Amino acid sequence: MAVLKVIEILSNSDKSWEDATIKAVKHAAKSVKNIKSVYVQDQSAIVKNDEVTEFRVNLKITFEVN
Repeated sequence: MAVLKVIEILSNSDKSWEDATIKAVKHAAKSVKNIKSVYVQDQSAIVKNDEVTEFRVNLKITFEVN
């Protein structure tokens, strides 16, 4: 039987929501092993001077506990 744990992570990027997601997983993988999946719970963006300047994601990362 596998035991899984879920943590919530916030991340941002000046490129895209996809880039913010990739950055979050890479950063989490430095201290969390056995990542199995990521669920994008929420997306938002910051607008300045009528332009999107930052993409933000709220993620749930699932990993297996040994």
